[in-house]
Amino acid sequence: MNGRPLDRSRPGVPILHVDLDAFYASVEVLKDPSLAGKPVVVGSPGPRGVVMSASYAARAKGLRSAMPSMRARRVCPEAVFLPPDFQSYRAYSNRFREILLSYSPAVEPLSLDEAFVDVAGAARLFGQPEAIASRIRADVRSELDLTASVGVGPNKLIAKLASVQAKPDGLLTVRSEDVTSFLHPLPVDALWGIGEKTAGLLSRLGIRTVGELARTPAFMLERALGETQARSLLGLSSGHDLRSVVPFEQPKSVSHEETYPRDLDEPDQILREILALSHRVASRLRADGYRAKTVTLKLRLPSFATLTRSRTLAAPTETAADLFSVARELFLRLPEGRRRFRLLGVAATGLVPAGAEQLGLVREGRWREAERALDVVERRFGPGKARPAALLRPPDP
Repeated sequence: MNGRPLDRSRPGVPILHVDLDAFYASVEVLKDPSLAGKPVVVGSPGPRGVVMSASYAARAKGLRSAMPSMRARRVCPEAVFLPPDFQSYRAYSNRFREILLSYSPAVEPLSLDEAFVDVAGAARLFGQPEAIASRIRADVRSELDLTASVGVGPNKLIAKLASVQAKPDGLLTVRSEDVTSFLHPLPVDALWGIGEKTAGLLSRLGIRTVGELARTPAFMLERALGETQARSLLGLSSGHDLRSVVPFEQPKSVSHEETYPRDLDEPDQILREILALSHRVASRLRADGYRAKTVTLKLRLPSFATLTRSRTLAAPTETAADLFSVARELFLRLPEGRRRFRLLGVAATGLVPAGAEQLGLVREGRWREAERALDVVERRFGPGKARPAALLRPPDP
Protein backbone atom coordinates (compact mmCIF):
# COMPACT_ATOMS: atom_id res chain seq x y z
CA MET A 1 0.00 0.00 0.00
CA ASN A 2 2.40 2.67 -1.19
CA GLY A 3 -0.28 5.12 -2.33
CA ARG A 4 0.61 4.82 -6.04
CA PRO A 5 -2.13 4.01 -8.58
CA LEU A 6 -2.37 0.39 -9.62
CA ASP A 7 -1.87 -0.61 -13.25
CA ARG A 8 -5.20 -0.04 -14.97
CA SER A 9 -3.99 -0.76 -18.51
CA ARG A 10 -6.35 -3.72 -18.80
CA PRO A 11 -9.88 -2.54 -19.64
CA GLY A 12 -12.76 -3.80 -17.57
CA VAL A 13 -10.81 -4.49 -14.37
CA PRO A 14 -13.54 -4.99 -11.74
CA ILE A 15 -14.11 -2.09 -9.37
CA LEU A 16 -16.45 -2.00 -6.39
CA HIS A 17 -17.97 1.18 -5.00
CA VAL A 18 -19.13 0.48 -1.44
CA ASP A 19 -21.37 3.07 0.23
CA LEU A 20 -22.78 2.85 3.75
CA ASP A 21 -26.48 3.74 3.74
CA ALA A 22 -27.52 6.96 5.57
CA PHE A 23 -24.29 6.58 7.53
CA TYR A 24 -24.38 9.39 10.10
CA ALA A 25 -28.06 8.89 10.86
CA SER A 26 -27.62 5.12 11.06
CA VAL A 27 -24.80 5.47 13.61
CA GLU A 28 -27.00 7.75 15.70
CA VAL A 29 -29.70 5.06 15.74
CA LEU A 30 -27.13 2.49 16.87
CA LYS A 31 -26.14 4.82 19.71
CA ASP A 32 -29.80 5.30 20.69
CA PRO A 33 -31.99 2.38 19.55
CA SER A 34 -35.13 4.27 20.61
CA LEU A 35 -34.65 6.33 17.42
CA ALA A 36 -35.20 3.31 15.17
CA GLY A 37 -37.94 3.99 12.62
CA LYS A 38 -38.06 7.71 13.42
CA PRO A 39 -37.12 10.51 10.97
CA VAL A 40 -33.59 11.18 12.22
CA VAL A 41 -31.59 14.11 10.88
CA VAL A 42 -27.94 14.85 11.59
CA GLY A 43 -27.29 18.58 11.36
CA SER A 44 -28.01 21.87 13.05
CA PRO A 45 -31.70 22.82 13.33
CA GLY A 46 -30.79 26.53 13.35
CA PRO A 47 -31.69 29.06 10.66
CA ARG A 48 -28.38 28.53 8.83
CA GLY A 49 -28.15 24.79 9.38
CA VAL A 50 -28.33 22.11 6.69
CA VAL A 51 -29.19 18.43 6.71
CA MET A 52 -25.94 16.45 6.74
CA SER A 53 -27.60 13.03 6.81
CA ALA A 54 -31.19 11.80 6.95
CA SER A 55 -32.46 8.37 7.88
CA TYR A 56 -34.58 6.56 5.33
CA ALA A 57 -37.62 7.24 7.52
CA ALA A 58 -36.79 10.96 7.14
CA ARG A 59 -36.24 10.60 3.40
CA ALA A 60 -39.67 9.04 3.07
CA LYS A 61 -41.01 12.35 4.47
CA GLY A 62 -39.19 14.32 1.77
CA LEU A 63 -35.98 15.20 3.61
CA ARG A 64 -32.60 14.90 1.92
CA SER A 65 -28.95 15.78 2.42
CA ALA A 66 -27.98 19.45 1.88
CA MET A 67 -31.58 20.62 2.44
CA PRO A 68 -31.75 23.77 4.61
CA SER A 69 -32.74 22.77 8.13
CA MET A 70 -35.53 25.35 8.33
CA ARG A 71 -37.14 23.85 5.25
CA ALA A 72 -36.63 20.33 6.61
CA ARG A 73 -38.44 21.26 9.82
CA ARG A 74 -41.36 22.65 7.83
CA VAL A 75 -41.54 19.53 5.67
CA CYS A 76 -41.22 17.17 8.65
CA PRO A 77 -41.94 18.84 12.02
CA GLU A 78 -41.48 15.54 13.87
CA ALA A 79 -37.89 15.11 12.63
CA VAL A 80 -35.34 14.42 15.38
CA PHE A 81 -32.33 16.70 14.85
CA LEU A 82 -29.00 15.58 16.31
CA PRO A 83 -25.57 17.27 16.23
CA PRO A 84 -22.84 15.35 14.37
CA ASP A 85 -20.65 13.03 16.42
CA PHE A 86 -17.57 12.69 14.24
CA GLN A 87 -15.62 10.68 16.79
CA SER A 88 -18.20 7.90 16.57
CA TYR A 89 -18.41 8.20 12.78
CA ARG A 90 -14.63 7.90 12.44
CA ALA A 91 -14.59 4.85 14.70
CA TYR A 92 -17.17 3.07 12.55
CA SER A 93 -15.42 4.28 9.41
CA ASN A 94 -12.13 2.74 10.54
CA ARG A 95 -13.82 -0.62 11.06
CA PHE A 96 -15.49 -0.26 7.65
CA ARG A 97 -12.11 0.36 6.04
CA GLU A 98 -10.63 -2.68 7.83
CA ILE A 99 -13.39 -4.85 6.35
CA LEU A 100 -12.58 -3.61 2.85
CA LEU A 101 -8.84 -4.10 3.34
CA SER A 102 -9.44 -7.70 4.34
CA TYR A 103 -10.49 -8.34 0.73
CA SER A 104 -8.05 -6.14 -1.21
CA PRO A 105 -5.14 -3.80 -0.45
CA ALA A 106 -6.43 -1.49 -3.19
CA VAL A 107 -8.96 0.55 -1.19
CA GLU A 108 -9.48 4.24 -1.96
CA PRO A 109 -11.68 6.01 0.62
CA LEU A 110 -13.73 8.89 -0.74
CA SER A 111 -15.20 9.87 2.62
CA LEU A 112 -15.97 8.25 5.96
CA ASP A 113 -18.76 6.16 4.45
CA GLU A 114 -17.71 5.23 0.93
CA ALA A 115 -14.74 3.79 -0.92
CA PHE A 116 -13.61 2.24 -4.17
CA VAL A 117 -12.11 -1.26 -4.08
CA ASP A 118 -10.11 -2.80 -6.92
CA VAL A 119 -10.74 -6.55 -6.68
CA ALA A 120 -8.81 -7.64 -9.78
CA GLY A 121 -6.41 -9.71 -7.69
CA ALA A 122 -8.91 -11.05 -5.17
CA ALA A 123 -10.84 -13.57 -7.27
CA ARG A 124 -8.59 -16.53 -6.44
CA LEU A 125 -9.14 -16.06 -2.72
CA PHE A 126 -12.70 -14.76 -2.56
CA GLY A 127 -14.47 -15.50 -5.84
CA GLN A 128 -15.96 -13.26 -8.51
CA PRO A 129 -16.60 -9.54 -7.89
CA GLU A 130 -20.30 -10.11 -7.16
CA ALA A 131 -19.39 -12.70 -4.54
CA ILE A 132 -16.87 -10.33 -2.94
CA ALA A 133 -19.47 -7.55 -2.88
CA SER A 134 -21.95 -9.87 -1.19
CA ARG A 135 -19.39 -10.89 1.42
CA ILE A 136 -18.51 -7.27 2.15
CA ARG A 137 -22.18 -6.39 2.63
CA ALA A 138 -22.62 -9.36 4.97
CA ASP A 139 -19.53 -8.36 6.99
CA VAL A 140 -20.74 -4.76 7.31
CA ARG A 141 -24.07 -5.99 8.59
CA SER A 142 -22.67 -8.55 11.05
CA GLU A 143 -19.70 -6.54 12.36
CA LEU A 144 -21.06 -2.98 12.29
CA ASP A 145 -24.84 -3.53 12.29
CA LEU A 146 -25.02 -1.18 9.28
CA THR A 147 -26.13 -1.71 5.69
CA ALA A 148 -24.07 -1.06 2.59
CA SER A 149 -24.97 -0.63 -1.05
CA VAL A 150 -22.42 -1.84 -3.59
CA GLY A 151 -21.97 -1.13 -7.27
CA VAL A 152 -19.76 -3.41 -9.37
CA GLY A 153 -18.47 -2.10 -12.67
CA PRO A 154 -15.55 -2.08 -15.11
CA ASN A 155 -14.37 1.33 -13.86
CA LYS A 156 -14.93 3.92 -11.14
CA LEU A 157 -17.65 5.84 -12.98
CA ILE A 158 -19.86 2.82 -13.60
CA ALA A 159 -19.27 1.34 -10.13
CA LYS A 160 -20.26 4.62 -8.47
CA LEU A 161 -23.41 5.04 -10.56
CA ALA A 162 -24.34 1.39 -9.95
CA SER A 163 -24.13 1.82 -6.18
CA VAL A 164 -26.45 4.85 -6.40
CA GLN A 165 -28.97 2.74 -8.30
CA ALA A 166 -28.58 -0.10 -5.76
CA LYS A 167 -29.58 2.02 -2.75
CA PRO A 168 -30.69 1.30 -0.17
CA ASP A 169 -29.10 -1.95 0.97
CA GLY A 170 -28.60 -3.38 -2.50
CA LEU A 171 -26.08 -4.73 -4.97
CA LEU A 172 -25.93 -3.97 -8.68
CA THR A 173 -23.42 -5.32 -11.19
CA VAL A 174 -22.91 -3.64 -14.57
CA ARG A 175 -20.80 -5.71 -16.95
CA SER A 176 -18.69 -4.17 -19.70
CA GLU A 177 -21.11 -5.24 -22.42
CA ASP A 178 -24.03 -3.63 -20.55
CA VAL A 179 -22.46 -0.22 -19.91
CA THR A 180 -24.30 1.58 -22.71
CA SER A 181 -27.74 0.21 -21.85
CA PHE A 182 -27.17 1.07 -18.17
CA LEU A 183 -25.64 4.50 -18.65
CA HIS A 184 -27.58 6.14 -21.49
CA PRO A 185 -31.04 6.31 -19.86
CA LEU A 186 -29.65 8.12 -16.78
CA PRO A 187 -30.17 11.88 -16.38
CA VAL A 188 -27.22 13.84 -17.67
CA ASP A 189 -26.42 15.29 -14.25
CA ALA A 190 -25.61 11.78 -12.98
CA LEU A 191 -22.18 12.21 -14.57
CA TRP A 192 -19.28 13.69 -12.62
CA GLY A 193 -18.52 17.24 -13.64
CA ILE A 194 -22.12 18.19 -14.45
CA GLY A 195 -23.51 20.51 -11.83
CA GLU A 196 -26.65 22.58 -11.83
CA LYS A 197 -25.25 25.26 -14.14
CA THR A 198 -23.89 22.83 -16.76
CA ALA A 199 -27.04 20.71 -16.58
CA GLY A 200 -29.13 23.82 -17.26
CA LEU A 201 -26.99 24.75 -20.24
CA LEU A 202 -27.24 21.23 -21.66
CA SER A 203 -30.99 21.22 -21.10
CA ARG A 204 -31.31 24.36 -23.24
CA LEU A 205 -29.55 22.38 -25.98
CA GLY A 206 -32.13 19.61 -25.61
CA ILE A 207 -29.70 17.29 -23.81
CA ARG A 208 -31.32 15.71 -20.76
CA THR A 209 -30.00 12.14 -20.68
CA VAL A 210 -26.53 10.64 -20.88
CA GLY A 211 -27.48 8.97 -24.17
CA GLU A 212 -28.48 12.29 -25.70
CA LEU A 213 -25.15 13.73 -24.57
CA ALA A 214 -23.26 10.81 -26.15
CA ARG A 215 -25.02 11.41 -29.47
CA THR A 216 -24.33 15.15 -29.55
CA PRO A 217 -21.70 16.22 -32.12
CA ALA A 218 -18.44 17.21 -30.47
CA PHE A 219 -18.32 20.63 -32.18
CA MET A 220 -21.66 21.61 -30.61
CA LEU A 221 -20.48 20.75 -27.09
CA GLU A 222 -17.12 22.43 -27.62
CA ARG A 223 -18.89 25.61 -28.68
CA ALA A 224 -21.07 25.55 -25.55
CA LEU A 225 -18.64 24.19 -22.95
CA GLY A 226 -15.15 24.54 -24.31
CA GLU A 227 -12.96 21.84 -25.79
CA THR A 228 -11.60 20.34 -22.56
CA GLN A 229 -14.91 19.91 -20.75
CA ALA A 230 -16.70 18.77 -23.91
CA ARG A 231 -14.20 15.98 -24.55
CA SER A 232 -14.27 14.90 -20.92
CA LEU A 233 -18.07 14.66 -20.82
CA LEU A 234 -18.26 12.85 -24.14
CA GLY A 235 -15.82 10.27 -22.80
CA LEU A 236 -17.83 9.79 -19.61
CA SER A 237 -21.08 9.56 -21.57
CA SER A 238 -19.61 6.57 -23.39
CA GLY A 239 -18.60 4.94 -20.10
CA HIS A 240 -14.87 5.62 -20.43
CA ASP A 241 -13.00 6.21 -17.16
CA LEU A 242 -9.30 5.37 -16.86
CA ARG A 243 -8.77 6.65 -13.33
CA SER A 244 -6.94 4.29 -11.01
CA VAL A 245 -7.90 3.15 -7.54
CA VAL A 246 -5.32 4.85 -5.28
CA PRO A 247 -4.76 2.73 -2.17
CA PHE A 248 -5.27 4.25 1.26
CA GLU A 249 -2.24 5.24 3.31
CA GLN A 250 -2.86 5.53 7.02
CA PRO A 251 -1.28 8.51 8.81
CA LYS A 252 2.18 7.94 10.24
CA SER A 253 1.79 10.23 13.24
CA VAL A 254 -0.43 12.56 15.22
CA SER A 255 1.25 15.53 16.88
CA HIS A 256 0.71 18.91 18.44
CA GLU A 257 3.27 21.56 19.27
CA GLU A 258 3.16 25.07 20.67
CA THR A 259 5.51 28.05 20.40
CA TYR A 260 5.28 30.30 23.45
CA PRO A 261 5.51 34.10 23.57
CA ARG A 262 8.19 33.80 26.24
CA ASP A 263 10.57 30.97 27.08
CA LEU A 264 9.30 28.46 29.61
CA ASP A 265 11.69 27.63 32.44
CA GLU A 266 9.55 26.51 35.40
CA PRO A 267 9.41 22.68 35.50
CA ASP A 268 5.82 22.62 36.76
CA GLN A 269 4.71 24.96 33.99
CA ILE A 270 6.55 22.94 31.36
CA LEU A 271 4.98 19.70 32.59
CA ARG A 272 1.59 21.34 32.59
CA GLU A 273 2.03 22.31 28.92
CA ILE A 274 3.24 18.81 28.06
CA LEU A 275 0.09 17.43 29.72
CA ALA A 276 -2.11 19.77 27.67
CA LEU A 277 -0.36 18.72 24.46
CA SER A 278 -0.75 15.05 25.42
CA HIS A 279 -4.50 15.55 25.79
CA ARG A 280 -4.75 17.18 22.37
CA VAL A 281 -2.83 14.34 20.73
CA ALA A 282 -4.86 11.67 22.55
CA SER A 283 -8.13 13.32 21.57
CA ARG A 284 -7.05 13.25 17.90
CA LEU A 285 -6.04 9.60 18.18
CA ARG A 286 -9.45 8.65 19.55
CA ALA A 287 -11.28 10.78 17.02
CA ASP A 288 -9.39 9.21 14.10
CA GLY A 289 -9.58 5.68 15.50
CA TYR A 290 -5.89 5.00 16.13
CA ARG A 291 -3.60 3.95 18.94
CA ALA A 292 0.09 4.82 19.15
CA LYS A 293 3.11 2.68 19.93
CA THR A 294 5.72 5.44 20.33
CA VAL A 295 5.73 8.81 22.10
CA THR A 296 8.11 11.60 21.05
CA LEU A 297 8.81 14.76 23.02
CA LYS A 298 10.08 17.77 21.06
CA LEU A 299 11.74 20.74 22.79
CA ARG A 300 13.23 23.82 21.13
CA LEU A 301 15.81 25.87 23.01
CA PRO A 302 16.07 29.68 22.94
CA SER A 303 19.01 29.20 20.50
CA PHE A 304 16.55 27.40 18.12
CA ALA A 305 18.39 24.12 18.60
CA THR A 306 15.82 21.31 18.82
CA LEU A 307 15.89 18.27 21.09
CA THR A 308 13.78 15.16 20.52
CA ARG A 309 13.38 12.19 22.83
CA SER A 310 11.30 9.08 22.08
CA ARG A 311 10.17 5.90 23.77
CA THR A 312 8.17 2.93 22.52
CA LEU A 313 5.39 1.66 24.76
CA ALA A 314 4.81 -1.94 25.80
CA ALA A 315 1.31 -1.72 24.26
CA PRO A 316 -0.34 0.84 21.94
CA THR A 317 -2.44 3.52 23.60
CA GLU A 318 -4.84 6.36 22.86
CA THR A 319 -4.99 7.93 26.34
CA ALA A 320 -3.38 11.18 27.41
CA ALA A 321 -2.43 9.60 30.74
CA ASP A 322 -0.16 7.10 28.99
CA LEU A 323 1.28 9.67 26.58
CA PHE A 324 1.99 12.14 29.38
CA SER A 325 3.56 9.50 31.60
CA VAL A 326 6.17 8.77 28.93
CA ALA A 327 6.65 12.41 27.88
CA ARG A 328 7.07 13.46 31.52
CA GLU A 329 9.78 10.88 32.10
CA LEU A 330 11.55 11.92 28.90
CA PHE A 331 11.53 15.54 30.09
CA LEU A 332 12.77 14.73 33.60
CA ARG A 333 15.69 12.76 32.14
CA LEU A 334 17.05 15.76 30.25
CA PRO A 335 20.50 16.95 31.31
CA GLU A 336 20.59 19.67 33.93
CA GLY A 337 20.87 23.16 32.49
CA ARG A 338 18.63 22.48 29.49
CA ARG A 339 15.36 23.56 31.02
CA ARG A 340 14.38 26.72 29.07
CA PHE A 341 12.31 26.22 25.96
CA ARG A 342 10.54 28.35 23.37
CA LEU A 343 8.60 25.41 21.83
CA LEU A 344 7.18 22.14 23.14
CA GLY A 345 5.64 19.32 21.15
CA VAL A 346 4.23 15.83 21.70
CA ALA A 347 3.93 13.32 18.87
CA ALA A 348 2.38 9.86 18.72
CA THR A 349 3.81 7.54 16.07
CA GLY A 350 3.66 3.88 15.14
CA LEU A 351 -0.10 4.16 14.68
CA VAL A 352 -2.32 1.09 14.53
CA PRO A 353 -6.11 0.99 14.02
CA ALA A 354 -8.02 0.99 17.29
CA GLY A 355 -10.23 -1.77 15.86
CA ALA A 356 -13.60 -3.01 16.93
CA GLU A 357 -13.05 -2.32 20.61
CA GLN A 358 -13.39 1.40 19.97
CA LEU A 359 -17.02 0.83 19.05
CA GLY A 360 -17.83 -0.49 22.51
CA LEU A 361 -19.85 1.69 24.84
CA VAL A 362 -17.89 0.56 27.90
CA ARG A 363 -14.10 0.74 27.93
CA GLU A 364 -11.81 -0.84 30.48
CA GLY A 365 -9.63 1.46 32.52
CA ARG A 366 -10.61 4.58 34.39
CA TRP A 367 -8.40 6.86 32.28
CA ARG A 368 -10.00 5.76 29.03
CA GLU A 369 -13.47 6.27 30.48
CA ALA A 370 -12.59 9.67 31.91
CA GLU A 371 -10.95 10.94 28.74
CA ARG A 372 -13.76 9.72 26.52
CA ALA A 373 -16.15 11.58 28.85
CA LEU A 374 -14.10 14.73 28.18
CA ASP A 375 -14.46 14.06 24.44
CA VAL A 376 -18.24 13.92 24.79
CA VAL A 377 -18.38 17.21 26.73
CA GLU A 378 -16.15 18.99 24.22
CA ARG A 379 -18.16 17.73 21.25
CA ARG A 380 -21.33 19.06 22.82
CA PHE A 381 -20.16 22.33 24.37
CA GLY A 382 -16.95 23.15 22.49
CA PRO A 383 -13.19 22.87 23.02
CA GLY A 384 -11.91 23.73 26.48
CA LYS A 385 -15.29 23.39 28.22
CA ALA A 386 -13.97 20.44 30.22
CA ARG A 387 -10.40 19.60 31.13
CA PRO A 388 -8.36 17.72 33.74
CA ALA A 389 -8.04 19.49 37.07
CA ALA A 390 -4.26 19.71 36.52
CA LEU A 391 -4.90 22.03 33.59
CA LEU A 392 -7.20 24.44 35.43
CA ARG A 393 -5.51 27.80 35.80
CA PRO A 394 -5.63 29.48 39.20
CA PRO A 395 -7.66 32.72 39.31
CA ASP A 396 -5.77 35.94 38.80
CA PRO A 397 -4.88 37.64 42.10
